[in-house]
Amino acid sequence: MYMVDHTRHRDFEEGKVLGIVRKIDKPKILVINKMDKTETTFLAQYKFLEDEFDHVFYISGIHKQNVGPLLDYIFELLPERIEPDSKTTIDSEVNQQKVYPLLNIDSKIFIAELIREKIFLMMGEEIPYMTTVVVDEIKPRNEKITYIKARILTTDNRYKKMLIGAAGRKIKEIGSYARKEIALATGRTIFLDVTVVTDPHWQETYY
Repeated sequence: MYMVDHTRHRDFEEGKVLGIVRKIDKPKILVINKMDKTETTFLAQYKFLEDEFDHVFYISGIHKQNVGPLLDYIFELLPERIEPDSKTTIDSEVNQQKVYPLLNIDSKIFIAELIREKIFLMMGEEIPYMTTVVVDEIKPRNEKITYIKARILTTDNRYKKMLIGAAGRKIKEIGSYARKEIALATGRTIFLDVTVVTDPHWQETYY
């Protein structure tokens, strides 16, 4: 999934990400965000990319416009595994089954991008684009619980304060939404430890 903000012109960073996406031999989704904003738009810089993608969604993350169909389409593309549920109901003695998307919990890239997606969707106009996510540790604690440690890297302390929010509410909100989605994708209980770190040189280190 390649998500862009049509209110920002395409720059060097966008070009690098697009180059990575083009090399992926999997179904590709183009998501154009902030469609509720019309004052400033560089939509023409992104519309020509539509033919390179299998599906295109125009969304407004802050207003949840078209987000549901996007998530439905993503889950349609994912293979499934079936986990039996030993609980029975009063009406039936047949075991129920829970169906989860089959994802590899060891994928640090998947988890990092999922957290970064939540930053984009939830920060609205305050989104610091000079931000990335690094997953440092993924450690199963038992058969059901997995511990994940991640850092959100940003270039300036003012962005760090925005990401943390008053009394830490914003970072807790980002972490909560990311944790729930990772849990849904893996069928495991997730303990997600997310911190925000200022590193003016993260682009030199991680790109």
